Amino acid sequence: MWSICKKDLGLFFSNLSGFISVSLFLLITGLFLFVFPESSILNAGYANLSPFFKLAPWVLLILVPAISMRSFSEEFKTGTYETLSTRPVSHFKIVMGKFFFIIISLLIVLIPTIIYVITIKQLSTNNQIDAGGIIGSYLGLYFLGMVYASICLCCSAFTNNAVVAFLLGVFFCLSVYFGFHAISTIPLFTGNLDYYIEFLGIDAHYESISRGVVDTRDVFYFLSLIGFGLLITFKKLEQKSI
Repeated sequence: MWSICKKDLGLFFSNLSGFISVSLFLLITGLFLFVFPESSILNAGYANLSPFFKLAPWVLLILVPAISMRSFSEEFKTGTYETLSTRPVSHFKIVMGKFFFIIISLLIVLIPTIIYVITIKQLSTNNQIDAGGIIGSYLGLYFLGMVYASICLCCSAFTNNAVVAFLLGVFFCLSVYFGFHAISTIPLFTGNLDYYIEFLGIDAHYESISRGVVDTRDVFYFLSLIGFGLLITFKKLEQKSI
């Protein structure tokens, strides 16, 4: 499992792909946080990172599928998966090795954003920030990224075309993140089922955990989605090996 993870990490960061991913994430979020007037925290009058945590899920919506789209699709296309499957490694370890590659890559992308926290603290009047809220937001963002990772890994297992895997990943991540919220705003459900429909989507749970209070219902929700995506991926690989 770890050998698969290390191999994929080495391939990803041995060329420009990994560094471009980190650089683009920092560039896009940095522009929105400090340059663009409408979203700049310098013009907000108060020091917090809420603009970053509102923007980051949308950036990850593109970034995570881009990182994971070749996980299985490229292996299928080049025929290296057949070689991998002949080794004494279970399908479970293959799936988890690929999954850990994605979430470790995601962690490497997020770590440099700590500079935003330091900047916000320096900009505050008394060097005080809402540490609990920021930690909760990072936790929620990482859970969100892991859900994206499990969905995109699953999409990659269903095709040998990396571009198709990327598009499927973006579509399903967007559907789970924003789709339920969009459906809940339909007048037919307003004032009746809108709360329950919205609660099925990631957005509601992400906002909940971002307040700094870790609710076991939110954690269970994220873990359930992650487990479901990995289970489908595992079943698909088993089916392919038959």
